[in-house]
Amino acid sequence: MTSSHHSHYDAFVRNVRHSSRIELSQAALKKNINFLKRKLGSHPRYSAVVKANAYGHGIPQMVRMLENCGITHFSAASAYEAEEVLEYCGESSDIMIMGILYDQDIEWAIRNDIEFYVFNYDRLQLVLEKAKKLNKKAKVHLEVETGTNRTGMTEPFFRKSITFLRQHQDYFQFQGVCTHLGGAESRSNQFRVDQQIHRFRQYLAELKKRKFMPTYRHIACSAAVLAMPETHYDLVRIGVATYGFWPSPDIYYQHLQEAGKDKDAPMNRIISWKTDVMDIKNVPQGEFIGYGTAYQALNDMRVAVIPVGYSNGYPRGQSNSGHVLIRGRKAPITGLINMNLFMADISHIPGVEIGDEVVLLGKQKNNTINVSSFTNYTQLINNEMLSRLPKAIPRRIVK
Repeated sequence: MTSSHHSHYDAFVRNVRHSSRIELSQAALKKNINFLKRKLGSHPRYSAVVKANAYGHGIPQMVRMLENCGITHFSAASAYEAEEVLEYCGESSDIMIMGILYDQDIEWAIRNDIEFYVFNYDRLQLVLEKAKKLNKKAKVHLEVETGTNRTGMTEPFFRKSITFLRQHQDYFQFQGVCTHLGGAESRSNQFRVDQQIHRFRQYLAELKKRKFMPTYRHIACSAAVLAMPETHYDLVRIGVATYGFWPSPDIYYQHLQEAGKDKDAPMNRIISWKTDVMDIKNVPQGEFIGYGTAYQALNDMRVAVIPVGYSNGYPRGQSNSGHVLIRGRKAPITGLINMNLFMADISHIPGVEIGDEVVLLGKQKNNTINVSSFTNYTQLINNEMLSRLPKAIPRRIVK
């Protein structure tokens, strides 16, 4: 066998097919961003949150699609993700790390103009040393504690940090001051969020008093962008809404009230997930389908075998409760979802053949499978389901 069969320089482009595929709609993304930008007005900068492989949509594809829509700021949760964004984004785009940045990667971040959160006063000394070594300014965002009690510095350390940044302005660019709201998507948390906004304003008052302001003040997530205009400030970090999902029913209903409508779809989901019928089985009445005794055929049945399972990010909690679309109709999942297969009842759908398209997520003819249909059954929030979609599934941009 000659070596020409091996494409050694590009190990990731395979000749054989994966068991499923994801399609991403550029038109839907454009619609979502236009809607969100109308909510924002002209001042705040739109930062697209692309953590968790862009909520499962794929960083390489989403960065390209977002830049096509004029978005030039990306937020990642780690240096590892930021590096992937850097690989695919244009020269004029900015990248911000909101989460973990290891000591040994600080130098990499400064060298590549990557912005990053600092939530420990002690870290500033190390950042200063690296910046001096590179003779380059570090772009830092001071993250403050307002009540989520995750990361974020309390007031005494914040004051010390401002003093430190001011003393070393040759080596620091004071890029931002920020916090994260703990549950802005739910009305029941409103008292808590209001308290956080109040506390954030106290930090800002301290900066004003010292006449030392950052480039960006930012606290808004998708829910706050859609429902709390007072949180917009200079930059907003939009995750789930970028991808066309409402952060919660509460936020959607508030939008309907404001719009004076019974229903409205100003955003569209951009992801579709598809596979194909692998095999078709006639199952006699009384037989069990799949593992164990989770599903017994009450009548003679016809089932489709589908080549996707929990190892492909399809939630096992969908066993005996979810649906897929085949020939535009809903086919209920029968039995337990296996590692790489599951079965769906097609007794009521005439003419199904091996190789027919199966929609796991998205539209087919007049029917749709929403991610929320997973949520309702399995208590999986949209974000969890999406972020678990394996990187190995090929993702293609469509119009």
